[in-house]
Parts: sequence; structure tokens; C-alpha cells
Amino acid sequence: MQYSLLLYQTKSQFAARTDPARREANGRAFMRFVGALQEAGVLITTLGIEPPETAATVHLADGGQRVQSGPYADTNEQLGGLCVIEAPDLDAAVAWARRAPFEHCGPIEVRPTRVVPAA
Repeated sequence: MQYSLLLYQTKSQFAARTDPARREANGRAFMRFVGALQEAGVLITTLGIEPPETAATVHLADGGQRVQSGPYADTNEQLGGLCVIEAPDLDAAVAWARRAPFEHCGPIEVRPTRVVPAA
């Protein structure tokens, strides 16, 4: 079964992506994690999400669609990226999430992921 590891980051952790002094350590830590997923043969894909201020959110309001600047939720942590992995069960997927570089990311939400066939 496939699971998505949804990695959340604080403003400071997002800032580390572009701060030259912190970017290298941040990148190395995530590449070690992704490398471990690849080496184990469980990685399906991984995506980095740009910072929340680059987002636009589309939702229904007053019977029509409305677009707002920014992320859907205004919280301390925002989605920063995701890894889709193959794991036999939720416990195994959680075990992989526990190996993430938590000095560079906040909570990690682990969810079963459905593969939607292309039309």
C-alpha cells in the first residue's frame, strides 16, 4: 500500500531553504532521508512545496468561487513537501516518518494514499 508522508515546516524552517548558511545543512539532511527511502526501495516520489506566501487558494464563497492569496490555513506550520512511499501497513510507514530530519521539519502526517488511474 502507498502512504504519503506530509512534511510540515515553520516559517523559520522554510527560511532555511533560502538562507545560504542553513540551506546546505537542510538539503543534506533531507537527502540523507530520501536516500534511505530510495536505498530501501520504498520511495515512490518526493516533492518539495514552495513557501506558503507563494500560494493561492480557490474555494467556494457566497455561491461562487473565490481566490485568495496564501495558503488555505493560517497556522504555525505549513505543508513543505511530501514523500510517497510503499509500505505494508501504517506502522511501517510511521516508522519511516520517524526517521525524518526533525531539525528541519515539524510534524509529519502519515496517510494512506490512493492511486487514481489516469483517464
